[in-house]
Amino acid sequence: MNRIDLTMDDMANTKFLTMYSGLIKTMSTSSGFSYNEVLCLLIVFYKYALNNNARVMSSHQLYNLFLVIFGIVDVSIIDRISMNITQDGRSISPESWMRLFSVFFTGNLQERIKFAYNVYTSGGTLVLNREVVGLAIEKFFSGDDDDEVNELRADMCEFLFRKFDNDKDGVISYEEYSETVQNQPELLEFLGKVFPDNNNKTLVAYIHNLESCFPPERDL
Repeated sequence: MNRIDLTMDDMANTKFLTMYSGLIKTMSTSSGFSYNEVLCLLIVFYKYALNNNARVMSSHQLYNLFLVIFGIVDVSIIDRISMNITQDGRSISPESWMRLFSVFFTGNLQERIKFAYNVYTSGGTLVLNREVVGLAIEKFFSGDDDDEVNELRADMCEFLFRKFDNDKDGVISYEEYSETVQNQPELLEFLGKVFPDNNNKTLVAYIHNLESCFPPERDL
């Protein structure tokens, strides 16, 4: 038989196609990735699952990807991303795996805005009030002078509410966040890194053979 991956034997190749052929076709039309890109992504997922002796990836495996390849190191953010792509936050299905890559590589700003806001308001947060924002930005400032650190945190919190809270009700709504980020996209990740940066995305694209995501070649 023609192997789809030379690192797997005939039995593993056959098993992969039996398990994922339907999902490959579905994701090829709905994820924004080509057929071959979906195939490559699911082969990587399949190998993780095999190493895990299961049909799903473990949260530990996903954590390592975030820390080493995606460049996202805030554990609370990783937890919230996991909650938004999975049903239980503990195991990662092939559908969750594809959902993660789709949102990480989308060029649609509105989709990125929606995902980031959902991450910031998950885990029991629900709304972005001053208490929640204040807790989120604590990690941005540290030092030996507690008074100075607290003052910097308070100033940052005040600055963010002046930027986002247009109706001055003490809550940053999705509509306010969306409007502000569309005008100033650099504020998308204002409470912590949610998406891999361009260098990380390029690395991930090469590792997973996502040809459409390779950086354009420059004329010499």
